[in-house]
Amino acid sequence: MKRLSSNTIGVLQGSRVLFSDFATDGVMWTGHGDRESRFAVVFSDPFRAPPAVMVGISLWDMDHRTNMRADLTAENVTETGFHLVFRTWGDTRIARIRADWTAIGPVQDDEDWEID
Repeated sequence: MKRLSSNTIGVLQGSRVLFSDFATDGVMWTGHGDRESRFAVVFSDPFRAPPAVMVGISLWDMDHRTNMRADLTAENVTETGFHLVFRTWGDTRIARIRADWTAIGPVQDDEDWEID
């Protein structure tokens, strides 16, 4: 369990189309085997510690004639951002994916001060 000891908790949210490979004959639409799309998310304001990040697929446009395989995750989470990563494999053909994310964690309070 991640415990937040601060009284000041920040929540940031975002949405990102990771790719639209149908329009460009990209690898997610035309390829086979292991494939990955990675996007660096930079938070508009930093957290005091790495936040908890939840991700979800908000648009899923796939070819119905192949197996539908998807793995969406947040990797390398830091105080300033994370990598939004989508993976598929086998014969899956994906036209487009949009992912939404939410980060929740401790933030700097205007009343906080540090002694050097």
